[in-house]
Amino acid sequence: MPKCTICSSKIQEVFLEKLKGTIVRKPGSSKQYQVCFECQKKFKTKEELIEKIK
Repeated sequence: MPKCTICSSKIQEVFLEKLKGTIVRKPGSSKQYQVCFECQKKFKTKEELIEKIK
């Protein structure tokens, strides 16, 4: 199970190993960051999520 990049909690998976959350990329980077559903609810925009990852 993958972990959230922001809060380090385990991300739940739903049917066919899809994440219950989102995947974010920083501009100009190919690295993917997994974010859990709870952090996604706290930080509404992509810019807020990227800021918390740094």
